[in-house]
Amino acid sequence: MPNDQLSSDAVQDALQATWNKIERTEKNKKDIEKPVLKLLKKRWFAGVAAVLLLSLLSGWLYNQNRPSQNSKLTYSELINTNDEGLVEQTNNSDKPQIITLSDGSSVLLQPNSKLSYPKIFVGDERKVYLSGEGFFEISKNPQKPFFVFANEIVTKVVGTSFKIKAYDNQPNVEVVVRTGKVKVRSNALIANSKDQLIVLLPNQALRFVRKNFVFNKITDITLDQSLSQSASNIEQLGFEFTDIPVAQIFKTIEQAYLVKIDFPQTKLKDCYLTTSLGDQPLPEKLKIICKSLGNNTSYEMNGNQIIIISDGCN
Repeated sequence: MPNDQLSSDAVQDALQATWNKIERTEKNKKDIEKPVLKLLKKRWFAGVAAVLLLSLLSGWLYNQNRPSQNSKLTYSELINTNDEGLVEQTNNSDKPQIITLSDGSSVLLQPNSKLSYPKIFVGDERKVYLSGEGFFEISKNPQKPFFVFANEIVTKVVGTSFKIKAYDNQPNVEVVVRTGKVKVRSNALIANSKDQLIVLLPNQALRFVRKNFVFNKITDITLDQSLSQSASNIEQLGFEFTDIPVAQIFKTIEQAYLVKIDFPQTKLKDCYLTTSLGDQPLPEKLKIICKSLGNNTSYEMNGNQIIIISDGCN
């Protein structure tokens, strides 16, 4: 009878041979798939990198071409929002120019600056538009507040004196208060305009930083080197006079406003005045002086040239 039972050694050898064959087969498969996987992996990373690069490029282009939320308002854009029929005064000279408004307010407009304003203020508000730098002295009228629109900010006053520096090509807009009180806010026309209202008192200032749309309040302008160095005569000179020769008062006004005052020196040489002219506009200052002198004293004003007509003081 044939022996059809295998020994245990033979069974073990058969199993080992079968296992070796399976391993060789799997190894061959892996050797074949490995390059394919490497290629697929390489292509996958390349695809992801391309997508990321395209996304970054698209985002950059979008940011470059879209209107910036902090983009500044231009003078032209502002005056186009007004339908009152504005008059524009441009100072192309190398000296400040005096502008007298219909309400008696005055503006000392610096070189390379423009001011747009109505011939006559109507309605319950007074609005003007500034590009550049101007020193404002506003006639008091609580029923008719005065607004200065200067790029991204709006300054509201009732009656006071202050400077606004708002050049289109400079990074900051500044408001400096000399007398009275002003309120400054961001222009509602700005896309990301914030509902901010900042109150400034005498010798305080506001610096609006265009890049970051930030309002920096300065509570003491003497501690700010930039503001101190850029202060003009009109911001520094005092207008409180106690028994002062009228000739000296005229000299102070000339220095403050950079104007020329012609007056009858002989007739007024012995005239002294005690008066306060702190926050009055230039025309009002001249009216007060003339009224104090009496004797048919009056003045004529033609730009930066002022003529005093008088028969002497009382």
